[in-house]
Amino acid sequence: MALRQTSPRHRIGILGSVCVLIAAAALGGCSTTKKPLTTGSIPKLSKPVETMNAPELARAAATVGAGYERNPKDRNTGLAYANILMMTGRNTQALAVMQQVAIAHPADREVLAAFGKAQAAAGQLEQALGTIGRAQTPDRPDWRLYSAEGAVLDQLGRSDEARGRYRMALDLKPNDPTILSNLGMSYVLGGDLKTAETYLRSASQQPGADSRVRQNLALVVGLQGRFPEAEQIARQELDPQQADANVAYLRSMMSQQNSWKQLAAKDGKNDKSTN
Repeated sequence: MALRQTSPRHRIGILGSVCVLIAAAALGGCSTTKKPLTTGSIPKLSKPVETMNAPELARAAATVGAGYERNPKDRNTGLAYANILMMTGRNTQALAVMQQVAIAHPADREVLAAFGKAQAAAGQLEQALGTIGRAQTPDRPDWRLYSAEGAVLDQLGRSDEARGRYRMALDLKPNDPTILSNLGMSYVLGGDLKTAETYLRSASQQPGADSRVRQNLALVVGLQGRFPEAEQIARQELDPQQADANVAYLRSMMSQQNSWKQLAAKDGKNDKSTN
């Protein structure tokens, strides 16, 4: 059975293991525009949360969480806290935080976008689509929202619609590494690893691409059996502890044969069909 035929519940599990940017960063970008999450009332952190290891994330959650408890209606603190909670797998709590922030800021597009992200992470996919739809406005379309909508559609198994949204996002923000990465990972879910690698390589070469884009590229390269190359990519720009953790994660993904054999088999069929 091809992977695209799996249930939404199974697909969410695969996405959670595989694709950091589809589930996390597509909407995360929305909450960092115009009102950066690193300023204002948010407790100062030592470095961007995207580069933190597990102990650092735990400390950041405690620090920002204390600020949220002092003022749960504060927009930026709530956005930052929910993002950290999702990065540590505490999706139900993140959703509860964003519900409170959305109540306090019901017309804020960035808040609605982050609320949709939290709903998707908690498995409320149809609700997430509705929330993202309310955040988008036809007269002022936001590329981040198109990308976010694509991420949720991918989780629902509606890959053609998802890729359409990613391309609409690229029309507004050409060569954005987050969109390209999400588009590439959409092809991973469809079993087309070579096309996925093309988009992910392009994403990794764009200005502003972060290590998460390269980790997705490392995964796709590894899935095609080129593990030494994948390990080299996975170790770029990371401290030794983070690099070792990422390589260990990459090896664990390689060992999950059931799902990935389906991907490899489908990719092989794609190759034969083009010869």
